[in-house]
Amino acid sequence: MFLLGLTGGIASGKSVVARRLVERGAVHVDADLLAREVVEPGTPGLAAIEREFGASVLDSEGRLDRPALGAIVFADQARREALNAIVHPAVWRRARELIAEAGERDPHAVVVYDVPLLVEGAKGRKLDFDLVVVVQADAEERIRRMVELRGMAADEARRRIEAQASDAERLAVADVVIDANGTLEETLSQVDELWERASAAARSASASP
Repeated sequence: MFLLGLTGGIASGKSVVARRLVERGAVHVDADLLAREVVEPGTPGLAAIEREFGASVLDSEGRLDRPALGAIVFADQARREALNAIVHPAVWRRARELIAEAGERDPHAVVVYDVPLLVEGAKGRKLDFDLVVVVQADAEERIRRMVELRGMAADEARRRIEAQASDAERLAVADVVIDANGTLEETLSQVDELWERASAAARSASASP
């Protein structure tokens, strides 16, 4: 098995990269989906969030009210760190289970752990990936995408970027950088090169005695 850690800031083009890798045959483990799973009603994660933030972050059915929670954590770094301290370890544990299962099913597998907050969530943990892949796009290009494609106000888009790790922090852990500032075709060409490298490494590793 060959394990890729895939990350990038909001609107960087990371989802495009993940989809291409899946098209080529990679197993996709999506941290965003896991982050929802670990705070479903009845989970220890949701109970911890309620204790930390109060019942106002739950809706009438007892589910997490994401807009209400988002309004709190995107405006206050300390509160955001408190949330991360609850969610990140739970997501990390579940991801490791799914990655191990993928390797057991197929020793030749290329597994992509797709995690927007890889840098933030990995603080204090060893990044035990074969390659860390960072999808990079300039801040102004990302703001343009959020405004034009997601209908977000520019000020809100900028706040979302500032709430995440900086480009420098992500690039500091990168083994491979995908430049997503250009055309879709240019981005996909880089992803295809990455796939060839990763799939060859997976075959080689599984063939070793």
